[in-house]
Amino acid sequence: MGYHATMTRPPDVTLDCEGLLCPLPVLRARKALAAMAPGQILRLTATDRMAAIDLPHFCSEAGHRFLAAEDMGTVTAYLIERGA
Repeated sequence: MGYHATMTRPPDVTLDCEGLLCPLPVLRARKALAAMAPGQILRLTATDRMAAIDLPHFCSEAGHRFLAAEDMGTVTAYLIERGA
């Protein structure tokens, strides 16, 4: 599912994790989401291809909603909705 098909509003927080390797994108996402209110949207960009596996898994374990991933060449943008 693409970014534009999912988003009806801009993300509340944007996090740049480009150049960081596993597990840093997930650790940074966890920290950012902890500071957000339930229902807010995090947009995280990463170059590490493992983030495509790690972020959805983290979301399912932590109670967040993985909304979408958009491949933009060497960078992928991920959208996550903060859970309750």
